[in-house]
Amino acid sequence: MSKHDDPRAKTPKDSHYARLRRTVRDSRRQQDTARAEQDPDRVLLYGLHTVRAALDNPARVPRRLVATRNALARLGIDENSALPFTLEIARPHDIAQLLEADATHQGAVLEVRALPRRQLSDLAAGRLVVVLDQVTDPHNVGAIMRSAVAFGADALITTMRHSPAETGVMAKSASGALEHIPFIPVRNLAEAIGQLHDLGFFTVGLDSDATATMEEVMSGHRIALVLGAEGRGLRAKTRSSVKTLARLDMPGAIHSLNVSNAAAIALYIAERALRR
Repeated sequence: MSKHDDPRAKTPKDSHYARLRRTVRDSRRQQDTARAEQDPDRVLLYGLHTVRAALDNPARVPRRLVATRNALARLGIDENSALPFTLEIARPHDIAQLLEADATHQGAVLEVRALPRRQLSDLAAGRLVVVLDQVTDPHNVGAIMRSAVAFGADALITTMRHSPAETGVMAKSASGALEHIPFIPVRNLAEAIGQLHDLGFFTVGLDSDATATMEEVMSGHRIALVLGAEGRGLRAKTRSSVKTLARLDMPGAIHSLNVSNAAAIALYIAERALRR
């Protein structure tokens, strides 16, 4: 019998070192889970752009930075200087154990408090906002947030249910944009749209089957773009709540886009209309 057939033979997976690593990893995850349960405002941000933007945001409260020395250098942080948060030097593998599988951390994870909750009333001076009707994918929400910041939007509004909260995945997809735009979850989207009307916003729901194009319906000096989830689109209540429905004018064979791509084009059209 070869050692490969011997049930007593230890594979690398069963080695003492492997078991020790799993024990440490599981212990860290249990500690992080316990911290999250004790403090629901705790958020882990990762990636160099995301971490740097958070550190530069005066509204953020950083608590702990876990990073490689190479990442610290790229972030411009001197490990010997006095810092307003705890600093831990770690190896890339150890940092990965703090996050979900396949997270691209680039050697840096920053533990922070969630940003202060903003209200719709804060948008009294706003001109352009994006409203998401149960868009669930944090990658899409992050990408939309990045486009919203690029086109000067004043807020990103989402539903509290069936939408991602402020997380590392969303922040990484937003590549720092989370620190530059109010992120406002609301309990009742129809009521929130009504509040936007009271604030003077003209609400436009994107619908690929709408008769009019976005360019044709743009009106007023304040615009709220309302986008629905992948596949399902806007819910019936949302469709009846907005001022008008409009489609993106696409002459090609495909007449619908990923919601993050559609948001970027809609933001471009709306921003140009507001400049006129």
